[in-house]
Amino acid sequence: MMQSNNGSVNKPHVLFIGVGNMGNPMAANLLRAGYPLTVFDRVPEKATNLLPLGAKWADPLNSVASQADVIMTSLPGPAQVRELMLSENGLLAHLKPGASVIDSSTSSVELAQEMQTNCESRGLFFLEAPVTNAVDFAALGKLSIFVGGEKTCYEKHLPLFKVIGEKIFHVGPVGNGATIKLLTNLLWFVSAAAIGEGLMLGAKAGIDLPTVWEAIKSSAGNSWVAEHDVPSIFAGHYDPSFSLALCCKDLNLINDIAKRQGYDLKMGGVAQSLFEQARLTYGDNAGELNVVRLLEERVGLFLRPQADSRGNTDSPMAQTNSSSGNLS
Repeated sequence: MMQSNNGSVNKPHVLFIGVGNMGNPMAANLLRAGYPLTVFDRVPEKATNLLPLGAKWADPLNSVASQADVIMTSLPGPAQVRELMLSENGLLAHLKPGASVIDSSTSSVELAQEMQTNCESRGLFFLEAPVTNAVDFAALGKLSIFVGGEKTCYEKHLPLFKVIGEKIFHVGPVGNGATIKLLTNLLWFVSAAAIGEGLMLGAKAGIDLPTVWEAIKSSAGNSWVAEHDVPSIFAGHYDPSFSLALCCKDLNLINDIAKRQGYDLKMGGVAQSLFEQARLTYGDNAGELNVVRLLEERVGLFLRPQADSRGNTDSPMAQTNSSSGNLS
């Protein structure tokens, strides 16, 4: 343990690996809370904003890892976690006994359990801690965190979780965190596909889109997607902060859980088909809400509120396909 740069004591030295869209604001909040932090990312430029806040760069990674008390990862998925931690000369082999590994990636149940087994065999502690609530909540330190693992280890690191999250759940043994995170993503993706259909029904009926949106938010049909994501559809950028490739990766993991439990998910299967179609149409890096764009292009109507002469976006309706060349 080290003394932190804000004068408090007993804060562990954290090595944070993966400082992209979600990991970067999480790491920044840990720095502001006084945690001694070393960072690493395959794209070093992603850490540029963290170094002035007091972060150190992990060079070389294995050597720095051997000195860390906590190794925290925020990576795209199980393939990247496996390569980093469990491959030949993987990072686990370089960690000091008693260190804690906390993986906040959206991963698979099987890999989380494999990580726990490998950590235990090396005298390490492991917690899975996938997070949710999007990039803006990450910046505010208001993530929801689903922690799977030993209760004593969870309680030891609860102060760290409280820095990056607002609602922290201990969900039981390792594997449950991945299950909880993925089932919430199932509901998110199904809602993302359905919200476009709801908006389209209203637009085609001639109802101005802001009224449709407000009605949805004031009804039993309200959701996180309705509250948070509709502006990305109206703006025509379809939320580039979360890619279609990640959606498809998660939906594959979601449906795999059900298959391992002995049944199929009907909505999960439909959602996976729609998101795969969007990915093939618009590319891996296109934003998640391009799943709505599929519907817009099929119908020939883009869901964009029209601004009146005073700049208000409260007049009907939506933009037709013929005027949509610069919307995406």
